[in-house]
Amino acid sequence: MQKFLEKYLLPIAMIIGIAFHNPLAILSPITPYLLSLMLFITYCRISWSDIRLTKFHYILLAIQYIGSALIYLAVRPFNETLAQAVMICVLAPTATSAPVVASILGGNIASVAAFSMFSNLSVAFVAPLYLSLIGQTGSEVPFITSFWYIFRKVVPIIVLPFFVALFLKKASPDLHRKVRSAQIVSFYIWAAALTVVIGNVANFVIAQDDGKYTLEIVIGLISLAVCLLQFGTGRMIGSRFDRTIAGGQGLGQKNTILAIWLTQTYLNPIASLGPGLYVLWQNLVNSYQIWRKNKKTEKLF
Repeated sequence: MQKFLEKYLLPIAMIIGIAFHNPLAILSPITPYLLSLMLFITYCRISWSDIRLTKFHYILLAIQYIGSALIYLAVRPFNETLAQAVMICVLAPTATSAPVVASILGGNIASVAAFSMFSNLSVAFVAPLYLSLIGQTGSEVPFITSFWYIFRKVVPIIVLPFFVALFLKKASPDLHRKVRSAQIVSFYIWAAALTVVIGNVANFVIAQDDGKYTLEIVIGLISLAVCLLQFGTGRMIGSRFDRTIAGGQGLGQKNTILAIWLTQTYLNPIASLGPGLYVLWQNLVNSYQIWRKNKKTEKLF
């Protein structure tokens, strides 16, 4: 049963989210708490002695932050909503599940775990800056007020689990080990959060239905292109440091739950289709990578 769920939970979560988008809308306030719980479980898994930032990680972080700003400025003259959708797909931190996929593919787990942790922690400080600047268009709210509002909402959700994990390790090593060994719980929490956010995306799109889907289709195609580009660029950079798989997963596999929540909360909700569809694209890429690796393994035997 567990293997079945691990294989099909993504499409099941998306189908439930779309089919029951109306009742799921009332659950949207729990999304930040699910995010925090996911991060807490992930941080408990990391061995801090193995965490080291290297030149490889700094290059990936530069692409995440500088690249997201540049792509937003490049696309904005054509369409503001599209620019937001593309930007958030690049700005989003690495998925908490990236080390797991890297392990399956035979990559450097510690390297992906280090980047995932710092990518998620740093976005708590960078995202409020980006989102408040973008949100200033046509707004009379002072920049510092907008920044502080987003900052104090985002930081506790991402940073607090980090300190709780550290505290738990010192205060109760036995409980810390139990949480660390219960990573499957994070998988199911992720599925629950995905169901809610996909429901919110569907709810908003249906509410805004004007019979024209050009923008939605373009967002879907661009998010696919960005997904493939990030996996490819990450692998190319990683190959120079003998970390091809770590580079691909670190840059390409995104914490889309966080990205969707940030977009729905602080930007044009339609733009959340970008990371919403990115969920599908990145899982198709991961499925292909795992299938290809299994094929190579079968040939060896």
